Amino acid sequence: MASNRSPSAGFVPEIPWRSIDLPGAPGRRASTPQRHGNSEGKRLVVGRDISLSGEIKACDSLIVEGSVEATLENSRFLEVTEGGVFVGAVVIDEAVIAGSFEGTITARERLTIKSSGRIKGNVNFKQIEIELGGEIDGDLHVLKSDTAADPATPS
Repeated sequence: MASNRSPSAGFVPEIPWRSIDLPGAPGRRASTPQRHGNSEGKRLVVGRDISLSGEIKACDSLIVEGSVEATLENSRFLEVTEGGVFVGAVVIDEAVIAGSFEGTITARERLTIKSSGRIKGNVNFKQIEIELGGEIDGDLHVLKSDTAADPATPS
């Protein structure tokens, strides 16, 4: 098999270049979709078959696929996936519930309950969307626009 390389050039292996992302180093970012504009740096995923309990603060985005018993505050987005369970109190900008939630949830902006979602407890929201089949068992309170900054004051 003939080669297009000159014999004087020597052997040059064809190794594909690969770039790596080092934490904290500037450079290109992976093209992962960001959920609701949240940064990947403050995203916590509780995977299936994992249980977590305690207090969660300053987490931009929490995804619950397993089981969480906690209070969540200073956060922007919560998703309880189908099969996921959250028990506790949440103050959040936006929440999507496709699994089970029990406790008190305050969605300062939007609460979405998917068809497989179940909420039991106190529900405070500015806007709500409930898919056919989604369930709420508890007290509902609409937050007024001027009280959205203070979720403890339902309308």
